[in-house]
Amino acid sequence: MVLPKLPTVRAKRDVGTALSEINVTPFVDVMLVLLVIFMVTAPMMQSGIGVDLPTAETDTAPAEEGLSITLRPDQSVYIGDSIININLLERQLQTAFYGKSKKVVYLRADKSLPFGFVMDVLDIVKKTGVEVVGLMTRPEEKKAGRK
Repeated sequence: MVLPKLPTVRAKRDVGTALSEINVTPFVDVMLVLLVIFMVTAPMMQSGIGVDLPTAETDTAPAEEGLSITLRPDQSVYIGDSIININLLERQLQTAFYGKSKKVVYLRADKSLPFGFVMDVLDIVKKTGVEVVGLMTRPEEKKAGRK
């Protein structure tokens, strides 16, 4: 009777060898799906608070960095994306501009707001020593008859 040959240590190593190459196909598939999701959702993510800005013929894109103040139709005041009490606006602006040499504020006010309220906020902004205040508008749509 012939006994079967037992596997040697070397043979065991050959059978249980690990894969030395990584399969990247699932990784590429996941990355492509994430890229498509990002491309679809990125345009939907708008920053800022929604207000109905007045229209103007000239474009008012911010030329330099500054603090954005938004005034909503319900007369709520936002600095950036954070709501703030109008009574604390002066203190918040002083804190935000502490130690800065250039103080620039961009004011975005809803067109339905009373002019007096906008002037009250503008007065508070000027009291804090802000040199430049930009009033943000929406560009007016060009009509066919105009040049």
